This record gives sequence, structure tokens and C-alpha cells, in this order.
Amino acid sequence: MIADTLVDRVRQRLIDHGEADSASPAMVARALRDEGVVLGDSGVLELVSTLRDELIGLGPLRSLLNDTSVTDILVNPPGQVWIDRGLGMERVDVRLGGEASVRRLATRLASAAGRRLDEASPYVDARLPDGIRLHAAIPPIAAEGTLLSLRIPRRRAFDLAELVDVGTVGPDGAHWLAELVRCRLSFLVTGGTGCGKTTILSTLLGLVSHSERLLLVEDSAELRPDHPHVVRLEARPPNLEGAGAVTLRDLVRQALRMRPDRVVVGEVRGAEVVDLLSALNTGHEGGCGTVHANSAEDVPARLEALGLAAGMPRPAVHALVAAGLDAIVHVERPSDTGSSRRVTGIFVLRREPSGLVISLPALVRNGTDLVPATAMPDFAAMLARSVGRRAGAC
Repeated sequence: MIADTLVDRVRQRLIDHGEADSASPAMVARALRDEGVVLGDSGVLELVSTLRDELIGLGPLRSLLNDTSVTDILVNPPGQVWIDRGLGMERVDVRLGGEASVRRLATRLASAAGRRLDEASPYVDARLPDGIRLHAAIPPIAAEGTLLSLRIPRRRAFDLAELVDVGTVGPDGAHWLAELVRCRLSFLVTGGTGCGKTTILSTLLGLVSHSERLLLVEDSAELRPDHPHVVRLEARPPNLEGAGAVTLRDLVRQALRMRPDRVVVGEVRGAEVVDLLSALNTGHEGGCGTVHANSAEDVPARLEALGLAAGMPRPAVHALVAAGLDAIVHVERPSDTGSSRRVTGIFVLRREPSGLVISLPALVRNGTDLVPATAMPDFAAMLARSVGRRAGAC
């Protein structure tokens, strides 16, 4: 075990000599000689690994990635570290040092993502080269000190059987989710932040026929479906001069020209809702995405708000939703600690005489599984029509 004081001294020597970006074994060995310390080959390599993590990697946070169940790492002032393994927040004993150390870590990670983090640009939302989603905020907007949030991508997608095993959905619910995908219904996975929307969507995309081409449009690439034909488009923020941005709306339009069998928007949260809904009404069946919403009943209002912000009239938004969107899969994260994220229902959309769309439950959570609800006949008829339409086209 390398002493922390030795790590600190060698780190400072590398920084002073402008060699912090590489921390090669030769450079570390020279710094050790300057410190009057002799280590064997294994000791030098251990020190190199430690320094690289601290100088160009996640530093002390790297050890938390050894636990594959960790989905989020959060750092609060003054260097408190919390993790989420899917069962709620847990405080962990990881030493990051003071505010200056945490800020250096946040700045370094932002730089690794090709972004800037300083007083002029006091927050950053980006993806690191290894796929980790980074959000960082520094004073003055983070009043008490640097805030760091890391969303860890799952190494591989769950399959539906695994979701059943962990209690996210029961066997009957899994059957209907599979039918939703097989029959090429257009759907949204909805829920609050951190409830597992991306995980559910990745799993369902893995059920798509391998003869189909998936076009994924994301702000930050997080979807990892187990599928052989996936094409990814990722949005780009503006550069330091405020130019060069590529928005999700731009990418949805490009995706429609790339011969997609299914267009997938990782998270619908802006003007791209107009292009996605338009695509779902022009023969692009089976499209899907995620939307933040407190409940499935709130989804029509949420889509309306996004459409209005994009300049689309209210009647037009509801008309496109009614004609192009078939179902909602709602996911919740129970408030009781120790409970896993779970699918709470499958809902269908119905247009009222007023012209407005409402969400109705077809299957709802009862105990450990989904059971039929009032709109189940509508859902079953929708599945049957889709199968019949595709059979007639063959």
C-alpha cells in the first residue's frame, strides 16, 4: 500500500514539471528518485496507476466502479460521496480532500469530455470517453462548493427475464411489454428522474427483430440495447463562441433520412417532440423514447407543453399524439428504501370529443405484476389491428 503522503509528494513534483498529463513509469521513477525513495517495479506500477486515476481519471472515485451495481456517484460539499445501487442513496467513505481537490477533479473530468468548467461557464453536462454521464457545477451557482454527479452506464442491457427476476415487472407484465414491441406500437417510457426509464427502454429495444435497423438519437449516449443493428446520433453543444451546436431536433430530421425501421429518441424534452410526433404519423411505426412525467396521466399535458414551446398549436399537438402515439409504459421508483424500480402500468391514449388526448390504464401494478384495467380491451384491439395490418401488407 502506497502512503498517501508519498502520493501527494510525487503528484506535486509531476505537476511542477508539467508531466501530470501522462504520469508514465519513467516520470514517476524520476520523481521518486528526487524524493529519495526507492520502490520495486510493482510499487512503481501501483503508484503510476494511483497517480493516473488522480491526475487524469476519476481519482478516488474509481474504486466505486468495481461494484457493478452502482448506477450513480454523487459528490456534495465538503467532499461527501454518495452512491446509488438502485435501492436509494448510500453514504460511502471515500476521501476526496477539500474543496480545491474536488474542484480540480470536476475541472479535469470536464476537460476530458472536451468541455470547459470555470467561473464563466460554471456548469457542464457531458459524456466522458468511457460513457459515464458527467454533470458538474461550481460556485457561484453551487453556493456551498463543487457538486459532481456521475451516471454510470450499465455494462450491458438487462434482458426481460432479468427484469422479472429483480421485480421490476412480473411475468404477465413482461409478456405484454414484449407484445408491445413485437406488434410495432409506438410508445413512450415515462417516469421521474432516476426511475429506470433508460434501462427499461434499452431492454425493450433488445426485443426488436434483428432484421430491423434502430436509429438512436440522444443528447448523451446512454441507451445500450442488445441488438445487432444500432446506429447512433448524438447531439453536440455549441463551442466556446456559441456556434456549432447540433440539436436533437436536427438529429431526428437526419435520422428520418437514414432508412430507419424504428426511430428512438433517448429523452424527449424539447422541440424535437414535433419532429418525433410527425415521424410517427408518416409511416415510422414502432418509434419510441422517454419523457419525464410524474404520472402516465400527466403525459399528454407534458407533450402539449413541449409542443407549445416549439410553436405548435395545442390542437395540432393533440392530433399528432392521438394519431401517432399508441402507448405509455410508466416506471416509478418506490419511496421505501430497499425496493427496486418497477413498471407500474401500461397506458393507452384516447382522444376525447373535445379533441384533447387523455391517458387510460390498460394494465396496472397489483402486487408484483400487472393486471388488466379499464382500457385493456382498447390495448388488445390495438395489438390485433397492428398484427392484421402488417399481415395484410405481406
